Amino acid sequence: MMTSIITGDIIKSRKAFNEDLWLTPLKLALSKLTTDASFYDIYRGDSFQLECSDIKDSFRTTVYIKAFLKSIKGLDVRMSIGIGTKDYHGDSVSESNGEAFIFSGETFETLKKEKQNLKLKTSNEVINKEINLYFRLALIAMDNWTVNSAEVVKLTLEHPQMIQVELAKLIGISQDAVSKRQKRAYLDEILELDTLYREKIAQL
Repeated sequence: MMTSIITGDIIKSRKAFNEDLWLTPLKLALSKLTTDASFYDIYRGDSFQLECSDIKDSFRTTVYIKAFLKSIKGLDVRMSIGIGTKDYHGDSVSESNGEAFIFSGETFETLKKEKQNLKLKTSNEVINKEINLYFRLALIAMDNWTVNSAEVVKLTLEHPQMIQVELAKLIGISQDAVSKRQKRAYLDEILELDTLYREKIAQL
């Protein structure tokens, strides 16, 4: 059985004065992605692991987590995606294992050194090389999201059917402001990358 495992941690969490600043939103973001608490774990306070059983959803899931956390001033996150087999199903993510877990864990260990905040590993080196280049380019935008840009990305992903006018009402700003924030976040390009990612991952 193929699955995807996202491993992540809060960037510079040690500098945060109050752990609740990021722990509460992190828990909320993960609980919005799955109603089954056995699919995610938060450990060491600032690290987490999430199983995304539909492998094609894994990039969109990381975008949502990043947008959720960056919509709070001073927060950011680094994540690795591992896609592969799940050989043992434990009571929680941290008790399960398999290729996807190993890929995600190994890749996560390289992020800090490579100064890259999102990376993929699968058994297909060609796909890894191509997607990780796209990720590096996408991160030029994503790592620089403002609180406002991140909030618009988060709400757009939460309400994919909503048009800009409806999103504007939700935030309490004009439709023009929503449009500008989406543009500044390079949201169209990120959603195009999501479509491409799904096509590539379907080949695995």
